[in-house]
Formats: sequence, structure tokens, C-alpha cells
Amino acid sequence: MTEELYDVVIIGGGPAGLSAAQYAARSNLKTIVLDKSPTAGALAFTSKIENYPGLCSPMSGKELLDIFRKQAIGFGSEYVEAQVVGVNLEGEVKEVITMDKTYKGKSLIIATGSMGRKPGIKGEKEYLGKGVSYCAICDAAFYKNMTVSVIGDSEEAVKEAEVLTRFAKTVHLIVPSSELKVEHPVLQSDKLKVIAGQRVVEITGTDFVTNIRIKDIATDEEKDMPTDGVFVYLYGSKPVVDFLNFAVDLSDEMCILSDKMMETSTPGVFSAGDVTCVEVRQVVVAAAYGCIAALSAEKYLHHRKRRKYDWS
Repeated sequence: MTEELYDVVIIGGGPAGLSAAQYAARSNLKTIVLDKSPTAGALAFTSKIENYPGLCSPMSGKELLDIFRKQAIGFGSEYVEAQVVGVNLEGEVKEVITMDKTYKGKSLIIATGSMGRKPGIKGEKEYLGKGVSYCAICDAAFYKNMTVSVIGDSEEAVKEAEVLTRFAKTVHLIVPSSELKVEHPVLQSDKLKVIAGQRVVEITGTDFVTNIRIKDIATDEEKDMPTDGVFVYLYGSKPVVDFLNFAVDLSDEMCILSDKMMETSTPGVFSAGDVTCVEVRQVVVAAAYGCIAALSAEKYLHHRKRRKYDWS
């Protein structure tokens, strides 16, 4: 069977990635978007958007992102939920490695945003890979019949908790806010226990994680909870570039260095949105960068001296 080769592989399903997908697909380029989760990015996490051009009334970030996605798919782009864990950018064909398969493209657009975060809980960094994880799909099978804790109050955290209930005996969902505002069937599972209004202040163990210390936000009371694993889904503002392993040039702030046409240090690789060294982080800016990245990829693929303009 012939392995599928795309003209453009886009990592990231936020406004930058999906805008890039719209323009790439409209240019008749075989395009695919690889998105960790449709609810994991900064826009999806925003409760209200009213300053995006063309909006006559406010809507949630998730609703606006759904429109972006429908447009990209409508123009012919493929969309796949997949977590990218690595890349190989050395050859003319770029390889993007996910948990399930490797995708190959003649060009690559990186639009992973800046919702990453540095380890912020005491013990988180020390026990990374020793009981601390950021990917339930990757590691859930290691916790068969064990007790695990998921930290976060987003839809992504709940979905990851659902994955863990298929393997673990008990899943504690530690919610920093006073109540969980996400609806999901897994919340009715006997295996899942939601613990709201609590903040994890420390992760401890020996060779592996054995315990977390949680603090009641209202009373400041602290207590210990035994656990075999901790899955962290708290948001930050660090560019999401860990999967690149420095395959493109990064700044001291770990954002992707690119020129004004979104070209990175690696030929055929472009970046867009908040993962770049942009000073203004707005949806309209990310979308514009996605457009530029797609037009630059089209120019690269067709060896044009100038970029093709799309007015219609």
C-alpha cells in the first residue's frame, strides 16, 4: 500500500492552524490538520469573544473555533485528533510522529500555540516520567487497577480522565475551581471522583509517585492523598515546542524564530500564531499568520518567486 503524502501537514487546530488549512486547501494543496484536542487551546478555553472582525454578537471561543474548523474541512482539509510526540525534518519530506502513526508532508506548518507550561507544582518536574504525565492516551495502560489523579477543570482534563477510567481502579479529578463547569458522561462513572475547590501543592514519592498533598482553596486546610499517578492539565503561556526537540531555531523564550513570511530556519517548515515570537496574542493576529504561512507553503511547493494571492 502506498504511504499517503500530503502537500501540507499542519500541527495545531487553533485559529492559526485552521486558517492555514483554509488557505492551503483552497489552493488545492492536499492538507491535513493534526490537533491534540478541539478544546485544548487558548481560544477554546475563552468564554466570550466579541472583538473578532465579522462577529455581530458575542460567542464563545469554542463556537468560533468550530466555525474555523468547519470552514477548513469544507474547503477540503482533513482534520485528525492526534497528539504529536515528535518530528523528523531533515529530509525533503517532513515526518510528523503521533501516538498512532507517522504523517508525511512536503511542507509543515507548526501552529501549536502557547498553552504549554513549565512544571509549577512542587515535585512535578522531579517525578515527570515517574508517575507524572501530561498524556492519558500515552500512559493510561500503565495504571491498570491503580489509583490516579487528574489535575484540571477543562474539558480536556475530563476527556483524559475518561480515558483513564478504562484502565485505573479509581480516578480522582482534582478541580482547582469551586465547581466543575463541564458536562460529560464519564462524570456519572463509579470510577471517577470529582474533588472540587482543591489545589495540588506537592507531589511526593520514592522512586515513583505515591502521594499528592492537596490544599482547600476556601479554608487553606491541607491533606495527603495516596495516588499512583498524576496527570496534569493546567494551562500556562509557554510556547508548545517540546515535541520539536530543537529541529528548528528557537529564541531564548523558546518560541519559534521565523521571518515576516512565517518561514523558519528549516526549508519547507513554517510557523504561525502564538508559538512564534509574536508580541500581540489575539485571534485575528493568529489567523492572519496562519494565512501567511499557508501562502508561503504554496509558494515553496510550487517554486514561485512570488506568493499567490487569494481574493475570491
